[in-house]
Amino acid sequence: MIRRPPRSTPSNSSAASDVYKRQILILVSVIYIMFEFAFDVATPFMDMIDWFFSSFLYDLIYTSSLPVVVKSLLADGVVSGVGTILTFVPNIALLFLAIAVLEDVGYLSRAAYVVDKLMNFLKLTGKSIIPMAIGFGCNVPAVMATRTIEDETDRKVTAMIVPLMSCMARLPVYLVVGGAVFAAYLGSIVLSMYIMGVLLAFLMAAIFRKLLFRAPSSGFIMELPPYLLPIPKNVLAKTWDRTEKFLVSAGTVILLGVVLVWVLSVTGPSGWIGVDSLHNASLLEQSWIGVLGHFLEPLFSPLGLDWRAIAALVFGFVAKEIVVATMGVLYSAGEESLPHVLARFFTPVQAYAYMAFILIYVPCLITLSAIKSELGAKYALLTLAYELILAYIVSLLITIVGSIMLGV
Repeated sequence: MIRRPPRSTPSNSSAASDVYKRQILILVSVIYIMFEFAFDVATPFMDMIDWFFSSFLYDLIYTSSLPVVVKSLLADGVVSGVGTILTFVPNIALLFLAIAVLEDVGYLSRAAYVVDKLMNFLKLTGKSIIPMAIGFGCNVPAVMATRTIEDETDRKVTAMIVPLMSCMARLPVYLVVGGAVFAAYLGSIVLSMYIMGVLLAFLMAAIFRKLLFRAPSSGFIMELPPYLLPIPKNVLAKTWDRTEKFLVSAGTVILLGVVLVWVLSVTGPSGWIGVDSLHNASLLEQSWIGVLGHFLEPLFSPLGLDWRAIAALVFGFVAKEIVVATMGVLYSAGEESLPHVLARFFTPVQAYAYMAFILIYVPCLITLSAIKSELGAKYALLTLAYELILAYIVSLLITIVGSIMLGV
């Protein structure tokens, strides 16, 4: 066991500061290499899986002699759902592999110790840094990476704030909506989303610690094991165990969710609408999804959003990647022309508030499933509730303050 040493004296403070800076640089480098490894190596496999499900298998079903309804259910529902899950698997497995190697080597505990002082000040443990960093790539493995945090309270707090990290799936929405009205300084606008997510994560960690999890953090006391060569058998066992758990738990939930969205899209108050509604905005407006969008429109009217933008948020509950495609259908625009079309419907204030809502609101169905798997249904529902409320409050504040500043 090792305890954080007492405050440095003036004579050695400079040397200690230099050592700490080097440790931070090493940590940043390790995290960067881990990301590069997980995402770059996984990309070809993710592309292959995506092609197999979204192109080969999808087209195979639609060219079969099955009834049209069965084709759409299998292709747009089941295959899309399974494909969404399995596309993440190479990325998740490689992240778990990298974490398992760092655990076996003995560096993960040292990385946590390096940032423990800062993270403890922010009401988190040093070990929270790894899941939070992973969250910028994908929230799902980030939630599951909280398993490396032994303290149960620290683990719960970290898992519940990780969805506030802006994952890669949100980026296309920023680029399309932000590009519609912020083209000249889009980079700064997108960066502000990432910064907002981190600041809100720290804020919610402090609130959770104050109201829900009052037990003291165990972050100041850590065991630093010796550096050892990783044992391949141990590393592969940890990787497979964590990946398998993700597939079993997330697979069931996301599949049911996608099929439910399909059903709500092809049916409405008048009954069966048809599978053409998935590609026709006027038909989709008559579906239960359209009804829901119109029903929520008064709630979102202070944000200046119409039913189409709201309906896209409903689809985003399944996966944030779907938002852009849904907006393309609802606004009758291709992906390339979509920013130009959205420029007619979004003011700068509305666009920024919408991007903030996308950042904060309901994490995707797979992330919620991962939280349920790790912490239980109660905490998944709590995460769902607080993010919806927080998203609305932040977006409303942006709308009010932005309108005052711009005089609109």
